[in-house]
Amino acid sequence: MAANKGSEMDVFGGAPRFLAYPRPVVVQSGTDAVLKCQIGGDPRPAVIWERNNEKIDPQGRYRVFEDGNVYNLIISAVTTEDSGQYICKAKNSIGETYAAATLRVEGEAQELELREENKPRFLIKPLSTRVGRGEDAVFSCKLWGNPRPEVVWEKDGRKLNEIFESTHFSVGYQDGGWFQLKIFKTRAPDGGVYTCKARNEFGEGLAGAVLQVSNRLKDDTMTKSTKVKMFAVTEGKHAKFRCFVTGKPKPEIIWRKDGRLILSGRRYLLYEDREGYFTLKVLYCKQKDNGVYVCAASNTAGQTLSAVHLSVKEPPVRFKQPLIDLEVWERDLAVLECEVPEDSVPITWYLEDRRLQPGAKYGMEEWGTKRRLTIRDIGVDDDGIYLCEMADGGRSIAEVAVKGTIVRKLPRKVDVLEGENAAFCVEVEEEEMDIHWYKDGIELRETHQTILKSFGRTHILVFVNTMPQDSGLVTFFVGRSKTSSQLRVKAARHCPPSCPVGVQINTERANAALLSWVPAQDSRKNPPSGYVLERQEVGTGSQEWLQCLTTDSATSVEILGDSVPCEADYRFRICSVNKYGKSNNVEFPRAVHLVPVARIQAPLQDALVPEGQDALFSIELSASVIGTWFLNGTQLQEDERYSMRRSRTHQSLRIRGVRDTDNGAEITFIAYGIRDSAALYIQGMSHIIKNNIKTNYADLTSCPIVLQCELSDPSAQVYWYKDGSKLLPQSGVDILTDGLTRTLIVQSAEFFHSGLYSCKTKGDTIMFSVDVITICDHWFVIAKTKSLEAGRPCELECEVTDPTAHVYWYKDGDEEHVAKSEPDFEMEGIKKTLIIEPTHPSNSGAYYCATADDVAQLIVQNQGDFFVVVVRNTSVEVGDPIVLRCEISDPNAEVTWYKDGVELLEADFGQDMQSDGSIRTLSFQSAMLSHSGVYSCKTRDDAIQFQVEVKGDKSDFLQFCIDFREGKLDLSSQFMTWKKILIN
Repeated sequence: MAANKGSEMDVFGGAPRFLAYPRPVVVQSGTDAVLKCQIGGDPRPAVIWERNNEKIDPQGRYRVFEDGNVYNLIISAVTTEDSGQYICKAKNSIGETYAAATLRVEGEAQELELREENKPRFLIKPLSTRVGRGEDAVFSCKLWGNPRPEVVWEKDGRKLNEIFESTHFSVGYQDGGWFQLKIFKTRAPDGGVYTCKARNEFGEGLAGAVLQVSNRLKDDTMTKSTKVKMFAVTEGKHAKFRCFVTGKPKPEIIWRKDGRLILSGRRYLLYEDREGYFTLKVLYCKQKDNGVYVCAASNTAGQTLSAVHLSVKEPPVRFKQPLIDLEVWERDLAVLECEVPEDSVPITWYLEDRRLQPGAKYGMEEWGTKRRLTIRDIGVDDDGIYLCEMADGGRSIAEVAVKGTIVRKLPRKVDVLEGENAAFCVEVEEEEMDIHWYKDGIELRETHQTILKSFGRTHILVFVNTMPQDSGLVTFFVGRSKTSSQLRVKAARHCPPSCPVGVQINTERANAALLSWVPAQDSRKNPPSGYVLERQEVGTGSQEWLQCLTTDSATSVEILGDSVPCEADYRFRICSVNKYGKSNNVEFPRAVHLVPVARIQAPLQDALVPEGQDALFSIELSASVIGTWFLNGTQLQEDERYSMRRSRTHQSLRIRGVRDTDNGAEITFIAYGIRDSAALYIQGMSHIIKNNIKTNYADLTSCPIVLQCELSDPSAQVYWYKDGSKLLPQSGVDILTDGLTRTLIVQSAEFFHSGLYSCKTKGDTIMFSVDVITICDHWFVIAKTKSLEAGRPCELECEVTDPTAHVYWYKDGDEEHVAKSEPDFEMEGIKKTLIIEPTHPSNSGAYYCATADDVAQLIVQNQGDFFVVVVRNTSVEVGDPIVLRCEISDPNAEVTWYKDGVELLEADFGQDMQSDGSIRTLSFQSAMLSHSGVYSCKTRDDAIQFQVEVKGDKSDFLQFCIDFREGKLDLSSQFMTWKKILIN
């Protein structure tokens, strides 16, 4: 007994058991998290990690490794989405066990706030539209997100390049966050739901719109060569025709009966089934359905026709009197009546596939051979196909059309697969009616997954990317009328895709491999969402496969040498993936040798070495490559003086026992397009190696002067001179030493600080030429008018920053022309005013108010009681303010600002728009180079333009001020230069 008991204990002891349970882990967002558990068991258990009941695949951000009996799960760069519970499961042939570990990522509130602040959001959503067949369709939307979102356009849940040729559509981006999709020469199949998906690292945004394409069809004529198939069906049964057509762009399918176009209705269903067939279903066939049905498929490549002749057979036993189609108004009484062969024949009434029962809604009566159905308080949902069926299967059919507020009703049911869009369309008798959509009794509002649109009398509801929980009763109300439809969303098959086939590798191009494959044969029924490509380094002894890239719908990729970390032979394999898992891997037939293109991570540095000691130069690259070292252009070889080492990405050169003749030598490293150099200096030999200030340096009064040079020897003595006289530290002049750097600072520049400065060491000298000038300061602030009415005085006013500035007035560039108009000048203070009295239409034109360094242009327009006066500065410097003003006669008039033809909205480019009475102002606090351009201020009746030039520096203007100060410029000629700039 004791032996048996011991044996049982041994067996129990072999089952997996936790020696130390995983502890809760708390980490900061962006760091790595390590979850651990210690497990014993004999035989050694297999351990997996799970989250949300799904096994964690150790790739990408997830890694697992074992350290004895300690099992680790490492998650790289965790985010708030990684917070939660992780399950560690251990199993061997004797038993299994599991334990839970909790991970909490701190900083969640800040990260959530950051995500919310920077994730994509739609400022303007795309608008639904309706176009005629053959016309272009355009969808535009405005997005915000930081960084700028990546945008993908889809139609009915599928990427556009899967269903359209590249020439059939274009996508684009414009400054200001505008994204656009354009579809050229639309066709009927282009109609549907288009979604714009925007994504960046902080989240995703989605918006949708509906495109309707009106049918304007040419006649498709059958030829004698068109084969006609025969098809027969018993009266009252359904007839189903299918044609299979492929091509890009997706073919346009048109069905006709005896040459007349067929549209979806009570008895005609047109759709594309799950297997890709274009299908026409004729419900409850009647004798009038006899005829030839033609399926015409066409795209830009051509057209094809297929035809079938439908023959509707009469039943063995016929009704004496069949049902007659009926048309009634809403809330009226509808009566259907037929006559059977004999009094004793029982019948059953149906509304399509629903059997009707007598009650408050339906009255059923029999008199001899006559049978009557009465429908009380008839509504839109009573519209449909009614059947009177005898016991032997004979049927009489009638169509009941309900006329009223709703012209086109909803179908009785709509079936879609999970992930597809569900669309509902209703047409009412008048535009701008009060309509409402409901689902399961709850009124619907537009969201990113629910689209509600109206086109005149047509109203559309679309559920985007449906899920099974979206199933329910959809109801449309208008006034007292309603129509309903049952939405059924079928769950998609939750299984991974099959692996790709036909893998091939092409290595004809140097340092590259072209990999290609073919989707599995069942990819139409079970499509992959993408493919995962992995690589393995051959000859290292490691069997690890690393993911190198993923693709969406492509079936070939080119792997370049620049994509691998080091020079080696590589194998590749591929698998298909979707949201339910991935297929088995398929390995490509052979390996390929790839060499990376390296980049410099840490460049060479200059070396300062005492004579006789070793000099060491090193460079860090992004990849492991073989390089070559040069000394003053001569290639170095490994010997007793030169030692070269390479360790993965690190390369180094050691020069043993440097000599005085090596002073200033250039050391160069070259490899695969990389070239980097550094200098070797011998300590104790003084040289100025760099100066940071250009000669002929010009500074401004009251600004500091900073002269700086850099030495090769930090202990070298330096002396500063001005115009040959030695400079010593004094009030307002600082001489600084910082390592190799020597600096002279004049704290506040004055004219007498101009001169020739020099920095001298024992063996070298550098010179600086300094010219201190003042900037002319006569800048215009504002120009405006006080009145401009026929027969009354006109006052043109401008302000300058310097009250001593002399101002000249010109009209159309002619100073004399103003004088002949007998103007009155007021030049007091900073306000300069030109009064023209009386105002006459002949006084309209361009007036200029000019100083030595700037000019303002005022456009006077006499158009009834409407006028505009404009200020245009020729240019501004980077960092200066920009102020554009115009004045209008009607203070309530709407004004729109444009830049280069594009309307400006608030905060588009950091501008501020103000309205003060009749003054409209556009301003920028700090000018940038991108602010240059043509600005327009537009009203309904008129517009004026401003040419704005933002300059990167003030060198041109400084030279102008120097020339003007020295009397080299004539003010009137300079004005003409300013005017030319304004006009151009």
